[in-house]
Amino acid sequence: MSNHSNNNYPRLHNALWPGLVGKGSPGAEPFIDLDTMLELSAKAEVDGIKFDGVDIFLFDPHVNIDSSDDALKKLAEKVAARGFVVGSVVAPIWAPTGGGSAMGSEEERKKFVEQVRKGCRIAARLKELGVRPYGVVRIDSACSPGDWLNNTDANTRLIAQTFREAGDVAEGFGERLAAEGEICWGGMHSWRQMVRLLEQTDRPKTVGFQADMAHTLLYILGYNAPEDAILPPDWERFDPKRLDSAMKTLTAALRPWTFDSHVAQNDATVHGTGTHDKTGQHCLPNGPNGKLRITHHAGYWLHGEDGRLTKAFRHVCWDGCMFPNAVMMQQQTWNDILSAMIAVRDAHGWREIDSTEVPSPAEETAVIAKPAKKPVARKAPKPAKKTAKTAAKKAVKMAVKKKAPKKVAKKKVAKKVAKKPAGKTVKAKVKKAAKRPLKKTKGRK
Repeated sequence: MSNHSNNNYPRLHNALWPGLVGKGSPGAEPFIDLDTMLELSAKAEVDGIKFDGVDIFLFDPHVNIDSSDDALKKLAEKVAARGFVVGSVVAPIWAPTGGGSAMGSEEERKKFVEQVRKGCRIAARLKELGVRPYGVVRIDSACSPGDWLNNTDANTRLIAQTFREAGDVAEGFGERLAAEGEICWGGMHSWRQMVRLLEQTDRPKTVGFQADMAHTLLYILGYNAPEDAILPPDWERFDPKRLDSAMKTLTAALRPWTFDSHVAQNDATVHGTGTHDKTGQHCLPNGPNGKLRITHHAGYWLHGEDGRLTKAFRHVCWDGCMFPNAVMMQQQTWNDILSAMIAVRDAHGWREIDSTEVPSPAEETAVIAKPAKKPVARKAPKPAKKTAKTAAKKAVKMAVKKKAPKKVAKKKVAKKVAKKPAGKTVKAKVKKAAKRPLKKTKGRK
């Protein structure tokens, strides 16, 4: 057995929606049902380590958005029977799935918010049933970059308004929303536009960002927004140092908003199947054309500017969206994916003593509005030593004045002063000050 850390956070999840997204439409591959996706995830194992849970898409044929309470109880039992919990859920906010554009007509926007309400209802109920201790409700703008370009400022304002309304609904259920940044969603198609939208939404504790490593690599390359590219097209065949620098710029802007994270690989190309528009191509973790060093680059999302773990989310999820069915039906695929996830946790995780109590949304919230400043160490103990030393000197001086010959008296008095209770008090104070723990610098929320 290989050596691994004792880290048990962030929890490791597998997304089940690759069995749905880009599948089932004319000309596309068939859906892979929920039970099969659960079974493939449950059988994955590396050195005795397994997935901790799954993230799900609230859409047929996996989970009906209008599921009855009995249906949700059965879902909870099905998940728990495999030793899993549910993390984040995807609300079906697009027009073909019952929603509408976040920048569309009043009616379309109402449909968008209603689908968010339904998604939050299921998310909250799964929490009540004891199978969902953390996670967010995933959304996007449900409109294309091309439509957004017709009136950029007005459309971003409208999307922000819709997100705020959806945020109000989420708060009512004790939930949070995370907008997944992809190049195929209008107003979210570049990292600058994504930040702009989040700032205009202005709900940092309720509406945040979902960072997918495959999609955010295309943010860096400015695929749908060349003006926002951090790296030029001819960037020396993906020189690691230049990519690291670009990752630093990208994550400094988006990490403070990040509620949820997808570990993924990308080959710097786009891909789309079925009815899904072209977006960042998800590759196998050990794919020969992958441009990301997964373990290394995942760290940019998990650590703050000060190098410390943000612990802003309690699980990470692998997204293998639009993998071919033949690839997904191979058990080795999921073992390789789990291995990549374990490496991320070994390098960037932490350990907690698990509690049987399900944490509340407030306990899992750790939104950093701005990059944290470097903590300033307190220098209280040093002055305390100096004060004690000065006090001791003064005590000796005063004692010396009361005695006769200076040279002889100085030695004797110094001895007496050391034996006095006052001297012990000074020494105790110095010792106490030295042992007092420094206060930790709190990150902004």
